[in-house]
Amino acid sequence: MYIFDSVLKKKVLFEPIMGNDVKVYVCGPTVYDDAHLGHARSSIAFDLLRRTLEGLGYNVTFVKNFTDIDDKIIKKMQDSGESLENITSFYIKRYKDEMHKLGVRDADIEPKATQTINEIIEFVQNLLDKDMAYKLDDGIYFDTTKDKKYLSISHMQIDTDNLQSRVCPMSQKKNLKDFALWKFSKKKEPAYNAPFGDGRPGWHIECSCMIKKHIAYKDLPFQIDIHGGGMDLLFPHHENEASQTRCQSGQELAKYWMHNGFVTINGEKMSKSLGNSFFLKDALNIYNGEILRFYLLCTHYRANFNFSEEDLLTNKKRLDRLYRLKKRVFSYKITTANKEFKKNLLSALSDDLNISKALSVIDEMISLSNEQLDVEPKNKKQKYEINANIEYLDKLLGIGQKNPYEYFQIGVTKEQKAEIQDLIDQRDMAKRGKDYEKADKIRDKLTSMKIRLMDTPNGTVWEKIDEQ
Repeated sequence: MYIFDSVLKKKVLFEPIMGNDVKVYVCGPTVYDDAHLGHARSSIAFDLLRRTLEGLGYNVTFVKNFTDIDDKIIKKMQDSGESLENITSFYIKRYKDEMHKLGVRDADIEPKATQTINEIIEFVQNLLDKDMAYKLDDGIYFDTTKDKKYLSISHMQIDTDNLQSRVCPMSQKKNLKDFALWKFSKKKEPAYNAPFGDGRPGWHIECSCMIKKHIAYKDLPFQIDIHGGGMDLLFPHHENEASQTRCQSGQELAKYWMHNGFVTINGEKMSKSLGNSFFLKDALNIYNGEILRFYLLCTHYRANFNFSEEDLLTNKKRLDRLYRLKKRVFSYKITTANKEFKKNLLSALSDDLNISKALSVIDEMISLSNEQLDVEPKNKKQKYEINANIEYLDKLLGIGQKNPYEYFQIGVTKEQKAEIQDLIDQRDMAKRGKDYEKADKIRDKLTSMKIRLMDTPNGTVWEKIDEQ
């Protein structure tokens, strides 16, 4: 498998540190607010990476953390009067529920910052003892001048003048690039006891400590195979993680670094300051989770993604083709997927998750399958294999798992479904009584409601007519 390494800025052959085991750590959300499309994009991208690695036969341990102590969370506590635990548990549950709707699997390990305090305190003390950190009135800071390889992850060219303008003039920091490892708590703020002063962890340090605690290799206690996240995390977050770990342990934090592209809406980078932070809950109220997942998958993970309803509906038609094929074979059992189909799919995704190639393989399978079904409609073995191919798409890409008849009813409410079924029952009764005029009128009424009927040997089924 080849992946694009963000540090080397090129595709490289992926070679695990230890045999067939692969350890992946992806930075998760800070849980003070609802998830947005940026969270969805990153989660789906690394969910695809995980599924591909497993498809290639690797033993994957996948970790995604929750930052559950942070300035934004404390402000939320102060504004709402709610406890830290109530706020963070609420948003963690909502985040996971929404990810499940997108077909994103839970991580194998989901650590929290508040459950890693002892490890963080030990890490900070170690840096203090090595004279790689120093104490100020408001906390403990990492001294970036002690790391000769600082900025080797992001290759960022720091604009000192610009950085100076963003730092409080009264800052006591030795260097403008230095960052907080530990923040001393103010009155009525959460605080944890530490020998260097009661407080709470800075943002960057938690990931280094979680990696050591949960998944680092025994002989390389801080190192993993792949560290991932959104491109916005490359600097300063991932740069600082790598730097503090390098100085504490003498090791690089990860062998490979991977980052997904930005999300834009109407061509603008998604951010709260621009007022266009598209909450995932709002998107899921309009679009089914699998349709949204497929749309987000259809753009290569490293490319910037511009959300457009027109593009979403265009991509949905591609997914519709898969479900129309599934309709033709749905009642048949599943055997074994076509070996060549599986090989071609994995080959495409082994090229740095080349989704365009993978979708071409899927399109070809759909076209060929429909042709074969047209020529040999009674060939059961062919139908078994097609069903297995679609099941494999669910395993590898997280698409195609729905009942195809229910898929084409997405967007219809329970009340509307009850009304539709009542009209279908009336039509069936009219047909049994040979009142074909009434039956046709009922069909016409359903058509005006954007409902298409299909009479099958197993009864009448229906689907919503796509207005696009």
